[in-house]
Amino acid sequence: MAGAGGLHPSPDAAGCWCLPVGIGRRRLPLLLLALLLLLLGTGAAIQGEDLHACKESEYHYEYTACNSLGSRWRVAVPHNPGLCTGLPDPIRGTECSFSCKAGEYLDMKDQSCKPCTEGTYSLGTGIRFDEWDTLPHGFANIATNLEIDYSSTESLENCTMSKWVPLGDFIASNTDECTATLMYAVNLKQSGSVSFEYIYPDSSIVFEFFVQNDQCQPTVEESRWMKTTEKGWEMDNVELSRGNNVLYWRTTAFSVWSKAPKPVLVKNVGITGVAYTSECFPCKAGTYTAKSGSSFCQPCPANSYSGKEATSCHQCEPTMYSEPGSAACKPRPACTDKDYFYTHTACDTNGETQLMYKWAEPKICKEDLPSAVSLPPSGVKTVCPPCNPGFFKTNASTCEPCAYGSYSNGSGCINCPVGTEPVLGFEYKWWNMLPANMETTVLSGISFEYKGMAGWEVAGDYIYTAAGASDDDFMILTLVVPGFSPPQSVTKDSENKEIARITFVFETICSVNCKLYFMVGMNSKTDTPVETWAGPKGKQSYTYIIEKNATMSFTWAFQRTAYHEAGRKYTNNVAKLYSINVTNVIDGVASYCRRCALESSGSSCTSCPAGHYIDRDSGGCYPCPPNTYLKVHQPYGSQACIPCGPGTKNNKIHSLCYNDCHFSVSVEGRTLEYDISALANTTSFLGVPSFTSKGLKYFHHFNISLCGNHGRKMATCTDNVTDIRILGKEAESSKTATSYVCQSIIVPSEMMGYKTVVSSQPVSLADRIVGVTTESTLDNITSSADHFHLGNVGLPDVIFFFRSNDVTQTCNYGRATAIRVRCDPLKSPGSLSVPNKCPEGTCDGCTFHFLWETVEGCPLCSTDDYHAIISACIGGIQRTMYVWREPKLCAGGIPLPEQKVSICKTMDFWLKVGISAGTCSAVLLTVLTCYFWKKNQKLEYKYSKLVMNSSAKDSELPAADSCAIMEGEDVEDDLIFTSKNSIFGKIKAFTTKRTSDGFDSVPLKTSSGTTDMDL
Repeated sequence: MAGAGGLHPSPDAAGCWCLPVGIGRRRLPLLLLALLLLLLGTGAAIQGEDLHACKESEYHYEYTACNSLGSRWRVAVPHNPGLCTGLPDPIRGTECSFSCKAGEYLDMKDQSCKPCTEGTYSLGTGIRFDEWDTLPHGFANIATNLEIDYSSTESLENCTMSKWVPLGDFIASNTDECTATLMYAVNLKQSGSVSFEYIYPDSSIVFEFFVQNDQCQPTVEESRWMKTTEKGWEMDNVELSRGNNVLYWRTTAFSVWSKAPKPVLVKNVGITGVAYTSECFPCKAGTYTAKSGSSFCQPCPANSYSGKEATSCHQCEPTMYSEPGSAACKPRPACTDKDYFYTHTACDTNGETQLMYKWAEPKICKEDLPSAVSLPPSGVKTVCPPCNPGFFKTNASTCEPCAYGSYSNGSGCINCPVGTEPVLGFEYKWWNMLPANMETTVLSGISFEYKGMAGWEVAGDYIYTAAGASDDDFMILTLVVPGFSPPQSVTKDSENKEIARITFVFETICSVNCKLYFMVGMNSKTDTPVETWAGPKGKQSYTYIIEKNATMSFTWAFQRTAYHEAGRKYTNNVAKLYSINVTNVIDGVASYCRRCALESSGSSCTSCPAGHYIDRDSGGCYPCPPNTYLKVHQPYGSQACIPCGPGTKNNKIHSLCYNDCHFSVSVEGRTLEYDISALANTTSFLGVPSFTSKGLKYFHHFNISLCGNHGRKMATCTDNVTDIRILGKEAESSKTATSYVCQSIIVPSEMMGYKTVVSSQPVSLADRIVGVTTESTLDNITSSADHFHLGNVGLPDVIFFFRSNDVTQTCNYGRATAIRVRCDPLKSPGSLSVPNKCPEGTCDGCTFHFLWETVEGCPLCSTDDYHAIISACIGGIQRTMYVWREPKLCAGGIPLPEQKVSICKTMDFWLKVGISAGTCSAVLLTVLTCYFWKKNQKLEYKYSKLVMNSSAKDSELPAADSCAIMEGEDVEDDLIFTSKNSIFGKIKAFTTKRTSDGFDSVPLKTSSGTTDMDL
């Protein structure tokens, strides 16, 4: 480490790290300085008059602070005041802007620049920190918790050890949720810069570098967020202003899942613009410089070493070895079977290959030790394996690609028949030579620098990881694909995101916790880890779906162990790749041809219209039936048209099935109609807060696009960890996940002090809709009602089932999502919730469950949802009202009918009518009674007369002219009243005309019409 002008940072009361008051900031008048020196000299004289004159070794020179004119004084300062006397007098110093060049230092005695001697170096106006065995002087290392509660020390204790860790040649960041800050303060006499090398491999960590002045004001905001590194170490350089500068390297991890992120590494920190360098700095052990005036030291090559301030390196003894930049040599161990590997040579003209054994480089073992093993004999010849599909073997036994329009199984090229087209791609299953579009290397697990050696070797029917230089090295294998293009017969579909896919078969053989990483890069950007396998894994396949047409790189990285140890102990731990298959590759080769749709001329292939499949026999295009969607990449035969799930329908081009927010379900013999169009827009849902072991608060954030939008996926989740910007500016290279339902991890902005929330780890949970139903299980996806509180009695929840395309080690069939839509007339637009026992939304990591309670989840109202209430007749008016049945479990639909009003008869009216009718009836009955009583009397009279007539025959009484009412005669015609009395008089007369024998006296009329007698 070399340095000058460094200052120690200290926090002020507000928590801002500013500079202390040091020599560089004092503004003492020259008179006071001279007085001080005079007092020191006087005090020394008083203490002892026999003090000796100061020697040059007993004092050193320093400059006073610059005045307003930019000048200063050089003064002599004793190492131990009071031990000597006779210091040189102050003299005017160099101008404050004076500086020496790199490789030179300022000799304070004569105030001139002189070159550094051999074995030393200087940066002129700069300082450099390249040794990180311990934290260099002047640096501060602080760990804080994102959610500090000053009333409790528990959270602070959790982050006590989460600091930057010096590891020799570099310093490594923390990998947990704490915030680790590395700081250094420096005072610049002129404008300068700071530069450093770094490795930032994992976007799960936020890495920022920024500079503050002595007022704690940061520099340009946009430059503080570091970009992830592509390969190896990268350099960053930031301009510094004159004056005080505080440098900050700050990291915070956001990996709230089980996988620990990789740390950020920083080394070779250099700062320019300091006042001066008064001495040269020795080269550290393992480095040297052979010439004077050097600004840096070179590392010693392998198998050599050097001590401190070395001018050359010394070779190790034959029985010893060393790595580059070593301070000492190590004894060579005996060779074992872990120090060599096997490979195959290229095929010769006879079609044969040789099995070759080679020592792993660099070779550090000795073969002549008693316990050493020798390299097995090489040269055993075997027949070359065939070429990979799509290639043919030349006369020179090399493999060349077949021309477009032809295919091969690895032997010879065959032209595709008429009416077919080649299926382009890359299929590698024979490994005699590494394909031209693949490369291999080794990444050091210590320095993270790439080594010029092969990390994977071919072995005939597989490719495997070589020995490497150390067990913690990363064995890298990369496949580059220029782009993708679907076959001509495949209809372009903007809704179906799959463009191509890569499938590979692999195996890992491990005795320790090895790891195999599969990473994907796009357009030469950083490779992003897609999947990781830890420990031994049996032979299995993995498929990754490619959704963007770009130049893609696929990388396999294998690390035997994360712990560095001398020598090779786990070389037998290997990863094997048996086959790699990439589809729809631009300028690829074909292993077979398939039927295509023909143009009208019948000579060339064309694509079928949207929603049409290809008949394998005729090559004709036929439309898919309604409510089906088409397999875009396999559009052959009617079986390519897959039925849509319940409650869904196909879009216009039959590329997918979707729900248009309108559907119906049958419940207990009744058909319920639904319209949830109000839920078509994307809805966000923030789960309950969760906390990591370090106290970091985060949320599971979900975006849901339930239905409508013609099946387009509208929910988007973003990763802005490496692309955080000031508010209002969009990050261009953010990673996103677009689907029907997606999830991301959200850390609130107040937790970080940023101007925006931190969103990371976006995941798609629903790439296609399976169906909409009231059943709890569909397509092996189960939504148990026990996850949530009880619903409505008699009205089941409507469940939307989705599936994603992301297949993981845990979820072999991809993730799934079940959203229960429950009718709640009191909630508009509604509320989302997750199971109480599964606050992350999933209980098994594969199926996510949601409950959406909303008025929009109620069926449309119909005539079955209301009933009529008829009022009493008041004032001759009767009203009929319609009300909803309780509880009301419907919305929208038909409205309640209007109130009906009708004319009616009141109760008083009918009472009067009843009384009148009763009175009339009583009078009528009385009259009838009298009438029939009188009629009865007349009948009795007739009867008595008949009896009398019958008795007269016996006594021979004289007959009257007319003695009885003849049959058919009316009594009214024969009765003659002698007087016209009133009705009461008539009644009286009637009653008084009775004889003593009880018969009525009736006047009889003779034949002459006169009244002769009374009876």
